[in-house]
Amino acid sequence: MSPAIALQRAAAWLLRGAAGAGAPRAASSAALPGMGGALLSPARGLQGREAAGFLGIWGGPAAGGGGSWWFRCAASSVPRPGLLMEQLLVGGGRSFATGAAPEEVSFSPAAREADVSQPEKSVGTADKTMLGDRSLKLVSGVCYLPHPDKEETGGEDAHFIWDEQAIGIADGVGGWASYGIDAGQYARDIMSNAVTAIEEEPKDSIDLTRVLEKAHSSTTVPGSSTACIIAITNQGIQAINLGDSGFIVIRDGCTLCRSPVQQHDFNFSYQLQSGNSSDLPNAAQVFKVPVASGDVIVAGTDGLFDNLYNNDITAVVVHATRAGLEPQVTAQKIAALARQRAQDKNRPTPFSTAAQDAGYRYYGGKLDDITVVVSYVTAFGNS
Repeated sequence: MSPAIALQRAAAWLLRGAAGAGAPRAASSAALPGMGGALLSPARGLQGREAAGFLGIWGGPAAGGGGSWWFRCAASSVPRPGLLMEQLLVGGGRSFATGAAPEEVSFSPAAREADVSQPEKSVGTADKTMLGDRSLKLVSGVCYLPHPDKEETGGEDAHFIWDEQAIGIADGVGGWASYGIDAGQYARDIMSNAVTAIEEEPKDSIDLTRVLEKAHSSTTVPGSSTACIIAITNQGIQAINLGDSGFIVIRDGCTLCRSPVQQHDFNFSYQLQSGNSSDLPNAAQVFKVPVASGDVIVAGTDGLFDNLYNNDITAVVVHATRAGLEPQVTAQKIAALARQRAQDKNRPTPFSTAAQDAGYRYYGGKLDDITVVVSYVTAFGNS
């Protein structure tokens, strides 16, 4: 067994050890054939993620970490030195999922070399006015495409756009439907409660960790969901994410950063549930990203990120911004492309790559609800 595979398997074991009982899994591997792609047979070994443009390395113990494991990934699909992020998994990788304070990740506005000890380099400050006071806003638009089988009930995703300052998305776990429970109600309620919590925050200093904790404690209907909330502040954007929804920040046609997926196992993402029987808000990741006018944020549920690679999303954004399209039209174009890929049984997708990594020969996309929120970072005074 190669060292890389051994490290990957050890890391997967550590994360699986943190998974608890509670909410239904989004889908088991046995359900793969119904997802729109083609499952042939279990594959031997682990496949790489080169097709996804994703580079990731598990390792450990971290320098001076006393047995901690670390994960380093290039948060860019562009084939050049990528922006590096390090996420420490303290205490053997278990405490992050079971009660540690949210891991905070800060992204530099510049790409960094593989040696993360090197100082960050500044980029683009001559032609990019970085956020000092809150001189920037989020001009946002959304597109939601329910799963074709769920159009009559409205699907299970939810979202909000609040006052040109914050956006949020949630993906209800479909497994609840087998218990006669509306799998989307929890997602809708937690987003509604998140808006209420945001409105109680100081407008110039929104604490998203507190927002998510309040939203979770206020949501009492049965069900579970992922959650991703993003707000613009006087330091840039801050975001909090739990599960396999997420966001990507694009600048000048390149991926500035991308939130990683949180999952216990293949197709089994972190999820919030009323009470304490599933993952809790303190398992979420917190991000701080310096932004500039002209940057574009694309947030989405897994219906987006399971079917489109970073460079697919970036290409649509570049075309749309050059054509002067509004955020809602850009969101519609991204969602339409994601739905097209979801229905293609032959084209590689991030989901098929992940399935192959988990030991399945699965091809094509994954039909699902698709929510896309596109936010243009815009200076006040500009439309």
